[in-house]
Amino acid sequence: MKKISPVSAQKSSRQIVVPRSKPRRFYGLGIPGVELSKLAGKLIVVEGADGSGRSSQISRLVEWLEGCGHATVQIGLKRSTLVSEELELAQQGNILSRTTLSLFYATDFADQLENIILPGLRAGMMVLADRYIYTLMARDMVRGMDGAWLKNLYGIALVPDAVFYLNVAPQVLVERTFAKNQSLDYWESGMDLGLSRDMFDSFLKYQSIVAAKFRDLQATYGFTIVDGHRSPDEINQELRQRIETVLAGK
Repeated sequence: MKKISPVSAQKSSRQIVVPRSKPRRFYGLGIPGVELSKLAGKLIVVEGADGSGRSSQISRLVEWLEGCGHATVQIGLKRSTLVSEELELAQQGNILSRTTLSLFYATDFADQLENIILPGLRAGMMVLADRYIYTLMARDMVRGMDGAWLKNLYGIALVPDAVFYLNVAPQVLVERTFAKNQSLDYWESGMDLGLSRDMFDSFLKYQSIVAAKFRDLQATYGFTIVDGHRSPDEINQELRQRIETVLAGK
């Protein structure tokens, strides 16, 4: 189990407490026994495909926030101490069924929610999520999972204070991915869906379908779409300005 360190907790105690513009709530039934009024921190989510610049932006936001005196903690996909290693091993075989894959990721999220997100928010920290339930839902819907079932599954999730989706065209994503890794990932290319025998072609088709699902989710959940084709500095400046608004309780 991951725990918030005493040092981090001490940092958070020095934060300026700002009023919340909206009451904290879950998307669904949530987790029993959680006192939402005591979750004083902020939950900021940055979404986007691999190659969108998502992780780099979060690193820059962490540096900025901590420089301003805010204690931070991060979460992301496959970071749970409960199932992350098992999920990684299972994916290497490229034989997971869509339901098994979905439940693996849901368990990974639930563990981090209980042991990182909620404790961090109780301590008044800034919790930055390198992807959240929206990526998981989009991926599952592309694989034919029922939308109502997914909403119920992720009804335990807290509604974030802000969600930013870095929108980048699939052609740009594939170029960035090749430049960084010199290869494409089986699952990020949607090879399990039989879209194409060619991984490059499958990647473009899969990421286009995922992007369409994100547009559908945006209409439901109302997160902010950010143009990810601009320079990292321009994107970071926009994210900072929007987060400052959140911190001001507007």
